[in-house]
Parts: sequence; C-alpha cells; structure tokens
Amino acid sequence: MSHDSAQSTDESAKLYSQFLAKNYSTQAITLVKGKGTRVWDAHGKSYLDFASGIAVNSVGHAHPVMVKRISEQAEKLIHVSNLYRNEPQAKLVESLSKYCGPGRFLFCNSGAEANEALLKLARLHGKKKSGVEGKCIGVVVAEKAFHGRTFGGMSATPQEKIQAGFRPLLSGFSAAPLNDIAAWDKAISATDTAAVLLETIQGEGGVFPADPVFLQQLQKICRERNVLLLIDEIQCGIGRTGKFFAYEASGIKPDAIAMAKGLGGGFPIGAIWMAPPHDELFQPGSHGTTFGGGALAAAAALAVIEIIESENLVSRVAAQSPAWHESLKKLAQKYPAIIKEIRGTGYMVGVAMNIDPLPVVAALREAGLLAVPASGIAIRLLPPLNATVAELNEAVEIFDRVLSAWKVA
Repeated sequence: MSHDSAQSTDESAKLYSQFLAKNYSTQAITLVKGKGTRVWDAHGKSYLDFASGIAVNSVGHAHPVMVKRISEQAEKLIHVSNLYRNEPQAKLVESLSKYCGPGRFLFCNSGAEANEALLKLARLHGKKKSGVEGKCIGVVVAEKAFHGRTFGGMSATPQEKIQAGFRPLLSGFSAAPLNDIAAWDKAISATDTAAVLLETIQGEGGVFPADPVFLQQLQKICRERNVLLLIDEIQCGIGRTGKFFAYEASGIKPDAIAMAKGLGGGFPIGAIWMAPPHDELFQPGSHGTTFGGGALAAAAALAVIEIIESENLVSRVAAQSPAWHESLKKLAQKYPAIIKEIRGTGYMVGVAMNIDPLPVVAALREAGLLAVPASGIAIRLLPPLNATVAELNEAVEIFDRVLSAWKVA
C-alpha cells in the first residue's frame, strides 16, 4: 500500500473525529479494500473478515457477479421511486417468493425499517381484529431482543442501553423470556395482543437461538388467538444458518418476515413478506418509501440470490459448519476460564465469554481476524456464506493463538 494511502487513514481518522456524531466509539482502523473473505486497511494490513459488515456481506467482498450486476444496472437505471415499476424489483419478488411462499412483499432500506413495517402491519391487524383503532395494539417480544433503533424498534427492544434517554417510547409492548412458552402463553391476550415479534436467533442479544419446539408451541397459541406471528430474520436469514431462513428448521410458517442485512450483500435493502390474508392490510396511502426496492438495490439483491443458488451456498454452510463448531467447542474446552460456551447455527456463532469480550475482539483484530461483540457477553463470528473450510480453520487458529497468550485475572 502506498505512503499516500497510509496518510489517508490519518486524514480519515482526523475527519471522523472532527465532523462525525459521537454515537459510535472511535473506530480502530480505516478499511479501504475487500476481496472475498478478506479486507485491507489503509496501511496495507490484511484481515480475515468474520464480521461481514455485521452479517451483511453474505457473498464476501467484490464478488465478480455482484460487481457486474450492480455496474450493469447503474449504467441503465438507478432510481425512479415507487410511483413507477422497475424491472429488478419485479424479478426480485419473483425470486424471493420461491423461499417465502404465496404472499406479498414490501421493500425498504434497512432492518429497522423492515421491523417498523411489521409493527405497522400489527397495528392494522389489531384494528381489523378489534374493529376499533387503538384498542388491540399489544406486541409481545422476547427479553434480550434487538429490533432496531427507530422509535418502534427501540420500543420492541427491552434493553436499557437502547431505550435510555429516549422515553417515552411507543406503548403496548411487553416482554417474555425466550423459550419459556408458559410466560408467552400468559403474556399473549386474545383481545389485546395484535402480534408477537421475535428473532429466530437473537443476534445483538448474545446469539441465543429460539428452540424449535418453543416456536411450534408459540405458533399454535398465535393461531388460536388470532395474533400475528412476526419473525425477524434480519441477521439470521438469507442462508446464514444453513437454511434460507432460520425459522425453517422448526417447521413453522410465520405470518410475516422481516429481512435485510445479507439480502443486499452490502447494498442497503430491507423487505418484509406477508402471508395471505394479511398481505392485503397495506393499501394505498398506508405506508411508503422513496428508495425502497429501487432498481439498483433490487439488482444487488438479485445478484446475491443468484450467487447463493449457483454456488449452493446454503447447503455448503449446512455441510461445513458442524466441523467448525466442533473446533470452536474444543477451544472452549481448552480455555474454560475465558470461554463459557459456543452458541448458534451455521455461520452465525456466538462465543460466549467469561470475561469482557471487547479486549478479546481488539486482540483478534490485531492478530488479523475481524469479529463482532454482542451485548457485552459474547463474540460473534459471522463469516461470508462462501467462506471456505480453510478460512474457517484459520479463524479458529487465530482465536487459539490470541487466547494462548491471554492472562486471566
């Protein structure tokens, strides 16, 4: 990397410090290039990227098919708004419907926006159910959940660190412990609850999977009480767990699904899918978005699905992840004072820690591995879906090397 590039990182750090809001801690490095599963900083140092833009870069960096499809679309048409149709969005709904089934889609730009759309769907369902606007607005969420930082998303996220400073939030939300079906049975009211909303695998909360039997029992309660079952697959969906959607492993069928992150492979896009008859609740004027489902974003998402299908990435994740998980579990056995347990499915792994994970994340970065902390209790490993067995093993080796030198107080 040239001296000019090294200078540019200093300039970037200075400009970040001078002009950007302080809602993030100081970033440790300036990344300037990515290829496959690796990224490089402005000093030329290489990293194995198992952060993946927080489960976003589903097909890695600069995948030639994705670069080609985005470039081709940018030369033709970038944006026209939803006042007009665009061909990539039409092709995208056709492609996604193969995984979701009959129903309708609504596009947006992020996971938080997708969850906001789900919450608006819940309000519309509650109005239809009760016949009175504002009567049936209850939404039950899971403890430790994370559904975004918009006002609806925060209200659905029962964490003090997310909600503090922004009250009063939206009313109508209550929380129950994940996988405790008795608590959910008690929390869900046939008259006052419009919907339940939960992640199939809690990501930000520390990588806690919903038990398949719990999900089946929860679906039964929702059906009996005419309550929408809303599933947040923003982080765990689009192939990350070895299924296209993580909920598929339980055999349930949600009333609506939120997706984002890996759907665009790095290009901002979010979406919800709604099953009949709830897919008729949104009518002209009830919701809108200037950029949602734009031609360039839809082309990027189509490229991601094309790559996932042509390279059989969902089945590859399912086939390659068990041995990787076993290697990580051996690390946990080797360092019991540091690692509490290994949680997760497929390429969504939480290394639950007995110590503060942040210094370990920093040490991993110095050693050439990018990972993501989760809720102060775990380290997330979120490799691209096309990460190889050799790269999975390399991540374990780096982890081992870092922990072997760790001094436990």
